[in-house]
Amino acid sequence: MQASPEFGELRSKFRSFAFPMTVAFFVWYIVYVLVATFASEWMATPVFGTINIGLIFGLLQFVTTFAITYIYIIFANKNLEPRQVAIRKKMEG
Repeated sequence: MQASPEFGELRSKFRSFAFPMTVAFFVWYIVYVLVATFASEWMATPVFGTINIGLIFGLLQFVTTFAITYIYIIFANKNLEPRQVAIRKKMEG
């Protein structure tokens, strides 16, 4: 089954989502770390009260993670799950 065109299509669909999203998140994380390292004074700029830019950027890392998870769930339900079901039915006969 692993060599079948259906499985290849499923793997291709998954990779077309997972790799770009992983790269985008990794770049966003590296930007956060670099800005925190080299522009620490800017990151310490208060926005309101004791909340500063660095804290907001840090919290946005969590927001981004949850957003990517939500987007993946929608993508998987729409694009991956139907293909997985078809492969499972074909394997089970």
